[in-house]
Amino acid sequence: MTDYAFMNQCLFEGKHEEVKKMTEEALAAGHPVQEVLEDGLIAGMRVVGEDFKHNRIFVPEVLLAARAMKAGMAILHPLLTENKDATPSEVIVMGTVKGDLHDIGKNLVGMMAEGAGFKIIDLGTNTSAAEFIAAVKEHNASILGMSALLTTTMIYMKTVVDAVKEAGLSSVKICIGGAPTGHKFAEEIGADGYAADAASAVELFKRLISEKTNASQ
Repeated sequence: MTDYAFMNQCLFEGKHEEVKKMTEEALAAGHPVQEVLEDGLIAGMRVVGEDFKHNRIFVPEVLLAARAMKAGMAILHPLLTENKDATPSEVIVMGTVKGDLHDIGKNLVGMMAEGAGFKIIDLGTNTSAAEFIAAVKEHNASILGMSALLTTTMIYMKTVVDAVKEAGLSSVKICIGGAPTGHKFAEEIGADGYAADAASAVELFKRLISEKTNASQ
C-alpha cells in the first residue's frame, strides 16, 4: 500500500530521490498514473503553494519541493502522454512578462497544468508581447498565461492584452497571476481570469476551456 501522506511529506521537504523512488514503486504496485499524480505529487505541491502564499515557507523551500515534483513528473510524464488515441491536449502558452525574471509560481502552474492534461509551452521569463503572440499563433493555443511578481512589471500585462486583441487573436483566453495582481486588476486590463495559486490556476483553465467548448456547440 503506497503511503501518499509520506510521499507528500518527502516532496514538501524536497527529497527528490525519495519522491522519484516512491513514484516508481507506486506504479509498480499497480496504482493508476492519475492517482499517483494527484495523491502523491499534486497534493504535496498544493501544501507547498499554500504555505508559500502565507509566508510559512520561502523561495529556497519551494525550489527544493519543485525539484522533487519534477523528479516524480519525469517518471509519470511518458505515461500521461502515451495514449495516442486520446483527445489532443489544449495548449497553454505561458511566461513571465517582460522585465520580470521571477518564475517559481509560473513553473508550479505549468507543472500542475501539465499533470492535469494540458500541453504547456513555457516561454520562460522576460517575455515580450510579440513573443507571446508568436507562440499563440504557432501552437494554436487556447490559453495565454502571464505571471509577474513586481508592481513595476505587472503593468506590462496590459500591453500584452492589448497587443493580443490588436493581432486579432480573439479566441485565446488570457489568464494572469502573481503576487501584486488580482481579480480587479485582471478586469481592469481586460484579461479573462486571475488565479492566486497553482491549484486555482488549473481550475480556471478547465473552466475557461469548458465555457469555450460550450459556446462553440
